[in-house]
Amino acid sequence: MAGWLLHLGFPQRLLSALPARVLGVALVVAAFLLAAWARRAMVRAGTNVDPREPTLAIVTEGPFRHSRNPLYLSLIVFYLGGVLLIDGLAPLLLIVPLLLVLHFGIVRREEQYLEGNSGDVYRAYRVRVRRYL
Repeated sequence: MAGWLLHLGFPQRLLSALPARVLGVALVVAAFLLAAWARRAMVRAGTNVDPREPTLAIVTEGPFRHSRNPLYLSLIVFYLGGVLLIDGLAPLLLIVPLLLVLHFGIVRREEQYLEGNSGDVYRAYRVRVRRYL
């Protein structure tokens, strides 16, 4: 929302309209597919999808074989798709603070929780699989 409002005040385009929209739609669809795949893997593993609920298992299947945080990755891809749909430079600049809050405010705290909750199982998983990509 803030990025869109900034774009209204400072309407700098990134690309021409058609490529921006096509790429934006592709990223939004990819984000939804990744999120659905990750959610399905979490449900199959018998753990909670809601990050406010306790973790019952370390999920290592589906997209979790490639990224320890595919749901957060899908949010970033979704945001980038939205940036392209808006086709604005201002919302793109807001990705830096968004990434910082996500990494330090959420992901790092979750990693501490998972290490305390699952110990060696999580540490072994952390060694095998990258945090994001």
